[in-house]
Amino acid sequence: MATFLYKLGRLAFRRRHFVALIWVALLTLAGVGAASAPAAGNTSFSIPGTEAQKAFDLLEQRFPGMSADGATARVVFKAPKGEKMTDAVNKATVEKTVKELRSGSEVASVADPYTGHAVSGNGTIAYASVKYEVSGMELEDSSKDALKHAAQDARDAGLTVEIGGDALSAAPETGSSEIIGIAVAAVVLVITFGSLLAAGFPLLTAIIGVGIGVSAITALASALDLGSTTSTLASMIGLAVGIDYALFIVSRYRAELAEGREREDAAGRAVGTAGSAVVFAGLTVVIALVGLSVVNIPMLTKMGVAAAGTVAVAVLIALTMIPALLGYAGRRIRPAGQKSRLLGGGRTPKKPGRPNMGTRWASFVVRRPVTVLLLGVLGLGAAAIPAASLELGLPDDGSQPVSTTQRRAYDLLSEGFGPGFNGPLMIVVDAKDSAHPKAVFSEVGHEIKGLKDVVTVTPATPNKAGDTATITVVPDSKPSSTTTEDLVHAIRDKGADIARETDSKVLVTGSTAMNIDVSQKLNDALLPYLALVVGLAFLLLIVVFRSVLVPLKAALGFLLSVMAALGAVVAVFQWGWLSGLMNVEETGPVMSMMPIFMVGVVFGLAMDYEVFLVTRMREAYVHGEKPSQAVVTGFRHGARVVTAAAVIMIAVFSGFIGSSESMVKMIGFGLAIAVFFDAFLVRMAIVPAVLALLGKRAWWLPKWLDRALPNVDVEGEGLRAHADPEEEKELVRA
Repeated sequence: MATFLYKLGRLAFRRRHFVALIWVALLTLAGVGAASAPAAGNTSFSIPGTEAQKAFDLLEQRFPGMSADGATARVVFKAPKGEKMTDAVNKATVEKTVKELRSGSEVASVADPYTGHAVSGNGTIAYASVKYEVSGMELEDSSKDALKHAAQDARDAGLTVEIGGDALSAAPETGSSEIIGIAVAAVVLVITFGSLLAAGFPLLTAIIGVGIGVSAITALASALDLGSTTSTLASMIGLAVGIDYALFIVSRYRAELAEGREREDAAGRAVGTAGSAVVFAGLTVVIALVGLSVVNIPMLTKMGVAAAGTVAVAVLIALTMIPALLGYAGRRIRPAGQKSRLLGGGRTPKKPGRPNMGTRWASFVVRRPVTVLLLGVLGLGAAAIPAASLELGLPDDGSQPVSTTQRRAYDLLSEGFGPGFNGPLMIVVDAKDSAHPKAVFSEVGHEIKGLKDVVTVTPATPNKAGDTATITVVPDSKPSSTTTEDLVHAIRDKGADIARETDSKVLVTGSTAMNIDVSQKLNDALLPYLALVVGLAFLLLIVVFRSVLVPLKAALGFLLSVMAALGAVVAVFQWGWLSGLMNVEETGPVMSMMPIFMVGVVFGLAMDYEVFLVTRMREAYVHGEKPSQAVVTGFRHGARVVTAAAVIMIAVFSGFIGSSESMVKMIGFGLAIAVFFDAFLVRMAIVPAVLALLGKRAWWLPKWLDRALPNVDVEGEGLRAHADPEEEKELVRA
């Protein structure tokens, strides 16, 4: 591995014009594809294998006109104080608004509140349901403007009017904080390298890599049904790892220059050593992201595969374009310890013999490993405590900020029709094999009326064939409550009994039932996913480190950091701690896919720092140093760069906390805090403490396994064959 990458680095350094041309051509091709591709619609959300999805599929077959693809809007009206919606003036205003809503070119239907029994019991609140022919993301701006204009006309007439539903949905915006994250990364790179030019290379290559990845996703979005969140995730992870991977190779290049190597040879050795770590670190991230497919949720699978593709591009760019750029820079990139003239530095390196911060910290940990280990574990354990109160759910209009019209419409509907009205359950009765379908429909409705927490059960609405019917059930509790979840299970249990007696099928669907099924599916998949991802990465790390205990320690450390990160997410987004600082306007259940998503992404990123830091220790140990000294050596060479990489990744992820999309905001915060815990508490404190306690046992590997494993030579031992004889003697003496 190291020898191949060494040759690749030297080739890219020499053929820099050709390498740069290839990447520019790929970026241009991806950009043209994105610009010419049809606009992507709102991604379909399907959960194969769940009862809610089976009911949805059955509706598509038996009720062809009942398409769930179209956007919906609920225009909610509230009468002024002391008046009712049935008053003549208010009724005329609503009827005028309904007529105005029907005039839209993309409107499929509008339900009048007075003919559709959509007026509250006290007469103060009513709503009109609008159905569109296209999805919310495909809806023309003119249709959205017409919807808003109709609502404003009713407001001008004296009514309170709010709009719920997905008709006003828009692509998430990350805000200016994403740019601030990149700016912080630039400052950290300048401080790390002491050179504007060297700092610019990781940023440039990361932006090119993300540009290629996101453009490719945009180009394929319509064909592959990719949502807007897919490209946001890809850019988030691709930008963070792209900067980090390039940072490690540029840092190693400067270290090789400081040892007196020629620039082409230094570029080759940087790619051969640090590049090997980049390859395996990238592989762990790819494994974790692609592994999300085992959950069998198409949207999650697409997000993971798209982000994994962007990570693969980041690895390839770091291995080829970075050495090419180093060739262009020439002597303007100075050896480690020398600052650029652009920053006012001279050519004199730092005084020899003065230990850096990484050396001093590692020496402290090696002297007091038990104390550091206990403090690190207890600190992470304390942060993980809120995770015991984790509540899962999927966002709806009730989780929107109170400043939005969707949330105000949600609250008005709850006020007028009860909290369960915002999450009605749809019962689908398939009586095709029954001798008396109408009797089955009636029995199902009667049985459901007798259950607890049921407010309304509508009469069955059969299809044209008369063999399938839908029944709408309005619970007494809000959609995200455990009481509503219990009702869903009770209806399904009752439906199973009826099905056995009448040769029919009773299925529960709707957004509330779908959310419950998603949460259950994700919970069931978490342990198999952990076993798959951690198991594959464990085997990969055994090959990299040629040790059993080091990969085991890495996996256990990851579990600590991810549990602590989940605890922090619960504290902020569920409990409301520091919610004002994070601009979280509405607390509530944590997004259902957050735990499994964090497990996948954080594991991949955690292994990045494990590989980068511990390979330096392994390299020192292989070259003859004692275990404790190898820990200090690894920190002397790697701590500054790993710290910079972690700060950069935290800054990039934190930039997404400013997103208007609650899902993106939560992911950005969760990944940022997870990187903080993993980099600074696990990898910088617990890892050296454990290695110091284990000593030589840390690098133990059974002889039979040692013979069976391939030698990937991450430490670059094979590169000695490429050293000049005189240089080799000098290195041995050193």
